Amino acid sequence: MRVRRAQARLSQARTPDQNKMTSALDHIQQALAQTRDAPGFADAAMRLLNALGYESPLTPPDQPEDPALWLSKTSETRTKLDFLQNAASMRVLFQITDSEIRNSVQPMLGGLLSFDGGNASSFLFAAVDLSGERYPRGRLAAFAREINKAFPMPCGVIFRASDGRLTFAFAHRRANLRRADRDVIGNVSLIREINPSDTHRAHLDILAELSLGERLKWMDSRGKSPNFDGLLDAWLAALDTETLNKAFYKDLFEWFQRAVRDAKFPADKPEIKPEEHAIRLITRMLFVWFAKEKGLVDENLFIEKQVKPLLRDYDSANGDSYYRAVLQNLFFATLNTDIKEREFSKVEQRTHRDFSKYRYRDLMADSDALIRMFKRTPFINGGLFDCLDSFEGYNERGYRIDCFTDWAPQRRKLSVPNRLFFDKDGLIPLFERYKFTVEENTPTETEVALDPELLGKAFENLLAANTPETRDSARKQTGSYYTPRPVVDYMADEALTAAISRKAAPDADDNAKFQARLRRLFDYADAMPDAETLFSDSERRDIVDAIAGLKILDPAVGSGAFPMGVLHKLTLALRRLDPRNKMWERVQRDLARERAAAAFDEDDKEARAAELAEISETFELYRDSDFGRKLYLIQNSVFGVDIQPIATQIAKLRFFISLAIEQTPTADASANYGIKQLPNLETRFVAANTLVGLDVGDWRALTSTRVRDLQQDLRTIRERYFHAKTRRTKLRYRRKDKQRRQELAAALKSIGMPNDSAENIADWDPYDQNSTSDWFDPEYMFGELDGFDVTIGNPPYVRSEAGDENRKLRDLIVASEQYGTLHEKWDLYIPFIERSYAMLKDGGFTTLIVSDAYCHARYARKSQDYFLNNARIIRLD
Repeated sequence: MRVRRAQARLSQARTPDQNKMTSALDHIQQALAQTRDAPGFADAAMRLLNALGYESPLTPPDQPEDPALWLSKTSETRTKLDFLQNAASMRVLFQITDSEIRNSVQPMLGGLLSFDGGNASSFLFAAVDLSGERYPRGRLAAFAREINKAFPMPCGVIFRASDGRLTFAFAHRRANLRRADRDVIGNVSLIREINPSDTHRAHLDILAELSLGERLKWMDSRGKSPNFDGLLDAWLAALDTETLNKAFYKDLFEWFQRAVRDAKFPADKPEIKPEEHAIRLITRMLFVWFAKEKGLVDENLFIEKQVKPLLRDYDSANGDSYYRAVLQNLFFATLNTDIKEREFSKVEQRTHRDFSKYRYRDLMADSDALIRMFKRTPFINGGLFDCLDSFEGYNERGYRIDCFTDWAPQRRKLSVPNRLFFDKDGLIPLFERYKFTVEENTPTETEVALDPELLGKAFENLLAANTPETRDSARKQTGSYYTPRPVVDYMADEALTAAISRKAAPDADDNAKFQARLRRLFDYADAMPDAETLFSDSERRDIVDAIAGLKILDPAVGSGAFPMGVLHKLTLALRRLDPRNKMWERVQRDLARERAAAAFDEDDKEARAAELAEISETFELYRDSDFGRKLYLIQNSVFGVDIQPIATQIAKLRFFISLAIEQTPTADASANYGIKQLPNLETRFVAANTLVGLDVGDWRALTSTRVRDLQQDLRTIRERYFHAKTRRTKLRYRRKDKQRRQELAAALKSIGMPNDSAENIADWDPYDQNSTSDWFDPEYMFGELDGFDVTIGNPPYVRSEAGDENRKLRDLIVASEQYGTLHEKWDLYIPFIERSYAMLKDGGFTTLIVSDAYCHARYARKSQDYFLNNARIIRLD
């Protein structure tokens, strides 16, 4: 009876508009399918545009297919040469003018008197057959921009790669204020990797939204001018990723609330609330989903009808075997375990705490088939899939976080029902409704898909919903708890330009002109083919050296927006300065040799020799890739702190994805399918209270040979841990780290450090992903003795007396006696500004977002006086 009622409701829910939409999607899918192997791509592309409502008889007669003839009047650039080498053919399909629009509009909107004026008076559509299979988003965007330069009107381009996949590209144009005969070609929006024979539903939905009828309705509803500028705005609105992000966050937040309500999580650590467990699960699932998109994980693991026969007594509604037998084994015993070491546990259940071994054989109907699916996955490493259960036994005051165990009494602490993953509102159907891309969008190229930055925004909102002081407002709003990308980019540009201009001197210019050239270097929109014409050889070497020496900290890292923004900017600069990674490799080898020269025992010397070999291997494999650029920037330059452990996990997720996208998988299982394991970021992003430092006293000026040696040893251990690839190796370094911390605490006590501070150093475990340190010290947590070149971020701006958690933090800050800027009912960003400034090197730069109340509030007066007297304020924006 219940099923019949549900079916009746479904039948009644279908409206004429929905039936019309289904018919339109079918029509688009049929037109797409005809493009895959059509020998004449232009004809198939035209039929596809016709299916979207775009038709015109204005087709150039006897037009050439040679792309060089179409682009003959454009200037010679490296991008143009690249395009001509890759374009097998190019055809202009047709030109659409106001008369074609009017003919289409009349039956849909009752007719318009005119459709002209504005910057553009017509549109072109072109079809390009490419000779290669896969092209990065940036190259396709550059090709679209190059094609648009050849025409006085906007040109939408449909690319077909040799594997049949399509990309739609639309370039934003605006009037050139200096040249009336030219437009400025701006951001390029792309719908990429469309599979004509098996089209993702999200791609079909986007194409349907781009249809002429839907765009004209949008223009009418928004009061847009009836001209081609308005139509271009309508196209770009359909490709707006911000709208996509808000829709995704709404769906994800509803699932998050459901998971908190319906799942059961271990309570061994009461401070870890169900909300945090749910966020961690989403974090892991999203990385796995991105890995699946990259071809690194078998997609059958996420298809219920494929895994159901492999699980014993599978119950789609109330059972929980999918999370245990499939996902936990994928997370901990597959992604986190070397391929050669993957196997089921052979030891007794209660004592088995080797989390790299498969479990739950009793839940499997066909364990061999499931293991074969797992086998196609490379060893990823990185810490995201470390099982967080304690290694100590349960009777030794151990605890369960992930509850990855075959021991029945402990297993019952966790239950994540199958329905949370597979029913119509489940997490996997939610993911399937959206198209994901592993590349983060930039201001000059935007793929219409969920990229890691958009996910960062979604996580910022989840974190806000999980934080006491913002929980209520977060549940009433969507998409508001993140820093917009243009703001991140602007702040990163200014801070990096200032820091690098201080470290790298120009050949001839004054500093202002040198900074102007550096801003061009960091500008995505500047279409410079390389930096050779902008900087001399000596300047390029100096800038690369300066970048290698940068130390940058976000003191309130959140989901990692600022560290990622900085990473992208520095990667862009290195790519332009050093396209073949020759200078960057030289710098990394020099740094490794310096560390090798300081090696003090045979074990250390062996490790340093291995480090040099690792550098050579990295650049041999990724000579033309950003992988080596990103890897060593993350290792040496970028750091983050947040009071929430789950926030640091999310920041690490974005860095893992950023490294993973630079790799190309192979079919060779013996070589880990061509994937280089990810680094361990526990000592790059730490969970700590940034605003409370160690009790400084007078001990900071004291030292001894023993203290210096132990500090160096700790830095060495943590450098090696960054690259450690096996659980066994990581455990060995963790034990060494703990031993050295205890020895260092004893040595510090002997030279006069207060016992509490020394014990804090001994007790802080950087590898514990479940806890937050109630103090932060860059020297002992990051090994940074001299401070940072840049501190950058968006600290919380909340009154210190608002809410119990904030009042506790306020009392700790006041008790520390470390601040001279607190006044009246101060806001939390006030101590953040002072702390961020105090952690700088001499001549360093801090750039933070703060409330506009800073300029006029009474509580900000002491802070204003402090910085006027102690710093040079470069800019207030």
